[in-house]
This record gives sequence, C-alpha cells and structure tokens, in this order.
Amino acid sequence: MDTHAPAAARLVTCNGRSYRFPRVPTVVVCIDGSEPGYIEAAIAAGLAPNFARLIAEGAALTALSAMPSFTNPNNLSLVTGRPPAVHGITGNYFLDPATGEEVMMNDAKFLRAPTILAAFQEAGAKVAMVTAKDKLRALLGHGLDLSRAIAFSAERAHEATLASNGIERVLERLGMARPEVYSAELSELVFAAGVSLLRRERPDLMYLSTTDYIQHRAGPGSALADGFYAMIDRYLGQLDATGCILALTADHGMNDKHLPDGSPDVLYLQDWFDAQPGGAGARVILPITDPYVAHHGALGSFATVYLPATADRAGLAAALAAVAGVELVLGREEACARLELPPDRIGDLVVISTRHKVLGTSPAGHDLSGLSEPLRSHGGLSEQRVPMILNRRVMIPEGRSLRNFDVFDVALNLVAPAPE
Repeated sequence: MDTHAPAAARLVTCNGRSYRFPRVPTVVVCIDGSEPGYIEAAIAAGLAPNFARLIAEGAALTALSAMPSFTNPNNLSLVTGRPPAVHGITGNYFLDPATGEEVMMNDAKFLRAPTILAAFQEAGAKVAMVTAKDKLRALLGHGLDLSRAIAFSAERAHEATLASNGIERVLERLGMARPEVYSAELSELVFAAGVSLLRRERPDLMYLSTTDYIQHRAGPGSALADGFYAMIDRYLGQLDATGCILALTADHGMNDKHLPDGSPDVLYLQDWFDAQPGGAGARVILPITDPYVAHHGALGSFATVYLPATADRAGLAAALAAVAGVELVLGREEACARLELPPDRIGDLVVISTRHKVLGTSPAGHDLSGLSEPLRSHGGLSEQRVPMILNRRVMIPEGRSLRNFDVFDVALNLVAPAPE
C-alpha cells in the first residue's frame, strides 16, 4: 500500500479483502447477543432515541452471523472479515487434534488469519480495541504493536499497563469502579472507554465488543433488557457526537431455551449416543463452553461429535436427525461446505438444535446452579439473524446478502459520500 497517497485513496488488504483507509475515525461495535428485537423494543418504549435517530438518518440493515452462532467464532469473523473456515476459530472450546485434549480456544496460537486491526496498524493507522471479557483480548489484539495501539478488556481494566495494553489507569481515567464479570457494568465500561479514546486519542479505527450477560438473562422488552439498551443508547449518542463513522452489529442473537416450568429444554447428546447401538465411545464437544458458564450452563444449540472409527456414521446421523428438537445433523464434509468451517477442528458430525432447544452432554456434565432465570442461549441457525446499524447512509449493491463479518467493509467502503 502507498502510505503517501491521500487517506481516501489508500487501500488496506486483509485476508483477500480490500478496505479504504478511514477518512474520519471509524468505530465498529459488536453488541454481544443482540438480536434485532432488543433494539426494536427499546425504541418502542421511548428509551432509545439515538438508536431511533441512527436508523432514521443512517442505515438499518440485517445480516447473518457466522456459524456456530457463538461469541468467539463471530468476533474473530468480524475482525478478520472472513468465516471460521479461514480464521480457524470454531468456538470457545474445542478438541485439539494435535493433543486429543479438550481445551479453551482463546489462545492466539489457534488463529489462522491476521486481523483487520493489525493490517491497518501496519498501514499506518492508529487503532484501538476494547472487549468486555478477557477471553477475547489476546485473539482480537493479535498482531498489534502495543507501543502504538491500545487493546484491553473491561474485565481486567484495573490491570492494564502501557507495556501490555497500550494504556494504564483505565478505571481512574473513566471514574468507574472495577465491574463484576456478570454485570451490565462490564459492557458499560467498554462504551465509556470507547468514548474516552475517541475524544482523547482519536484512533483511526476502533473495535468495541460487549458481553451478552443481560441478553442471557432477559428477553426483548423486559425491564432489565430495556434498561441495558437505554444505557447503550446514551453512549451511542456520545460516540456519534464525535463525528465518527459508527457501525453496530452483533455476534449472534438469543432465544428462550426452556420448558413452560422454566427448566432448560435440553437434549443430552452424550447420553443419547451412549444408548445407541454402535454409539458407545462417541465424544460430544460443546463449543459454547467457556470460563463464564453461570449464565448459560454450557448449554447451546450447536455441538460437534467425534465417532469411533467403526461407528455407522450415516446410520447414527439419520437416527439423531429424527429426534425431536434436532434441526440439522451434518457430516463433516457437508458441514464444512455449508457452514464454512475448518474440517480439522470439528468432529464427524455437527448437530444443531431447534430454536428453543439446547444440546448438552449428560446432566452431570452441566452445573446449572448459576441460572437465576429461565435459560436463554444461542449457537444455532435460529440465532444467526443480527442487526447492522450505521450512523451514515450506505450503498449496498443490489442483491447482496450481508454477513455480520462484512461490517468493516460496509463501514469503510460502502458509506455514501456526505452531501456537499
């Protein structure tokens, strides 16, 4: 790239896609777990005037998330502009084929593609990234030179240093107390930091990512959810007031996953396979599993299954597909082609449950003591539809279907020129 060219004429290439250098500071926000109904309900209640204004004056679009519709795969899709087949992150948790061990997938060694943020920094841009949970910090900040960039999590904002994060004394700077992990305040710190960084450091490109703790607890239109989106709305007004280009999307949606009595509606896959002829020895992996399971109990709508070499894969797949609550069962090859997944990081089968069902291993494998409300979760095809809202009008080519990981393309390449 010619770094001497005018900013508007400069292009940055990352993972086979080209992006214009920002003309003004550009902010991409991932509102974790934000299915469109949350924003619609908050607007209808009169609690989100900035959302309403952005939708009226800018762009209100919808997009499909990457699969599985979990946090880590989609955040990495957003910052690489590509699906998991390219960047390699298939969940929060996976079976490492190199070791045969089940491990967390939050180490940057598992990432197979550079990020858009790192590519822009290399091209001379000032970049910043703030994420709610520390599990994503190393992945989203991979490749950044922190002597020139800022990258930290709200969870460990109190530990941020210039050497490790490009910033220090975050809580003092924001005038905020250290937030609890399971709180709305964790996401609020992300937004407060974003506003502060825009006003003081003026990064060319910034990525903000929240947590879905509230969405796991409460549905659209509830007092808890409306209050959370009213908070987001206040910060959107402050971000927009800086003159930035602002693009909002989500990593996945959210749905009720419980029975009428409030108990989780679970299909325990490990138990099911253990009871099938030829199913003994199957190994069920739940990619939603992460260190923060209190609000979902490691129950989501996507699972992958490793089968013994002697198992009748087609027969087991057909039998499982006939079980109530199962939406789709795919073999590895078909799953990779249809869902854009890397073949070496999923099992012999991929299982996706219906809108209001979740998948587990066995009852003993899930600690549900932290569920204070009826279960809401994600991971399936039914949680793929997410909003994409910008504070500027955009020019989307006719017939183009948007993915949430097109958000940097839309914000940097497709914003309509300002009227003269």
